Amino acid sequence: MIYEILRRPPWRTTAMSVAVGLALSACAVGPDFHTPDAPAVADASHPYTPAALPAMAASGASPAYVPQRFVDGQDVSATWWEAFQSPALNALVQSALAHSPTVVAAQATLRQAEENYRADYGSKVFPSVSGQLSAGRQRYALAQSAQIPAGYTANLFQAGLDVSYTLDLVGGNRRELEGVRAAIDYQRFQVEATWLSLTSSVVATAIQEASLRAQLKVTHEVVDNESKSLEVIARQVQLGALARSAALQQQTLIAQSQAQIPALEKALAQTRHQLAVLAGRLPGDAGLPTFDIETLTLPRELPLSVPATLVRQRPDVRASEALLHEASAQIGVATAALYPQITLSGGVNRQSFKIDKLFDTGTTGWSLAAGLVQPIFNGGALQAKKRASVAAYDAAQAQYQSTVLNAFLGVANALRAIDTDADAVTANAEADRLANESLGLVARQYQLGAVSYLASLDAQRTVLSTRLALVQARAARFTDTAALFQALGGGWWNAPDAVASAASAPTAAH
Repeated sequence: MIYEILRRPPWRTTAMSVAVGLALSACAVGPDFHTPDAPAVADASHPYTPAALPAMAASGASPAYVPQRFVDGQDVSATWWEAFQSPALNALVQSALAHSPTVVAAQATLRQAEENYRADYGSKVFPSVSGQLSAGRQRYALAQSAQIPAGYTANLFQAGLDVSYTLDLVGGNRRELEGVRAAIDYQRFQVEATWLSLTSSVVATAIQEASLRAQLKVTHEVVDNESKSLEVIARQVQLGALARSAALQQQTLIAQSQAQIPALEKALAQTRHQLAVLAGRLPGDAGLPTFDIETLTLPRELPLSVPATLVRQRPDVRASEALLHEASAQIGVATAALYPQITLSGGVNRQSFKIDKLFDTGTTGWSLAAGLVQPIFNGGALQAKKRASVAAYDAAQAQYQSTVLNAFLGVANALRAIDTDADAVTANAEADRLANESLGLVARQYQLGAVSYLASLDAQRTVLSTRLALVQARAARFTDTAALFQALGGGWWNAPDAVASAASAPTAAH
């Protein structure tokens, strides 16, 4: 049998070796990656199950209250911020997506990963082919032949073509390419995570601006009301009806209220600056729209995804899954390093003393070679690398589980926050109603002379205080509603752009 193989032409032996290598490379060492199962949530007491959804207040005593309800299984729109029905907010988010440098950086990193994969794919799947051309001049000290006597000086021209191919016998190259593909998936979901983080930040910052603007307005009204009270108290002090300590006490209240204004103004200015930077603009851009709490509409229906869907919607979970896939592939790469490596090579070359004769008959030479490398002793380095890759996989698996838990935490917290926000608005709306009712009663009594003007101002101050608390409670509902959309993944899988379409594909698995 061996004699028959040796008698075969070299090209037939090489072709047979390639065929055997390709047959052997159909299998790949190391674990085959499978997408982790979504966590089972069967306990009805769990805060995330539909049976345990918070029962938000169904009605309110003030027009400021807007009822909301959860719709189990409702999909999340890719433009979820449009649910707040603010044209200015819609335009700002779109501007941020178009001009934010963080999105540009994430997309560039994705392109880098894709090009790295193309480079690795070409070097590991296809043979390496290189050509060479050289020219030299040489003087021969000794005679080489009758045509080349001693002292002969000649030009030497050479042209060659070399081919080399390493057989992927145990699938090491395949596993390495699998890992690079997983790295691309990771960068794709990083793009989506950047998209979600940016849109959520713009919406949350706009809501914060609207809240601060409303709080600042109410605080100025409180100061005006307290200043009017001080004028009345000052006149009564002059008449001897009140002690001077009453005026000092009122001045202290005014100073305390006025002290809140610079802090609110600073927070509002910083919020505006942050909003400009998020939109890819310089702080203080004059073209930035302003936001008011009354121009925002609270969505009445809120989507809710089942656990199995949530883990496929969250870009951070999908990115963590891609890292787990990459770690799984690295186990195969480390395992393949323990096996033999066979390299086939061949070459064709031509030599001539005259360049115009370089491609004439009789100037051609060729070579065929096969090499095998088998690790025998390396001080346990390869086994250690394999164990290290297994440990890296265990770490990636634990990190994936942590990411999933945090995803559920974010949704559960958003659900409870929305529930308690509804209760807070209901309570503050009731307090605001009672304060206004009391103000109306005091106003009538003042007209009849039953109470002093100072009592009327006190009632007005109470109304302003309840109004400030109501503004903050309303803003919290907007903020936590936006947080729920973010916790559910932000609907990136419904976006029409190419990156989102690519990222919506399931992670490569075997």
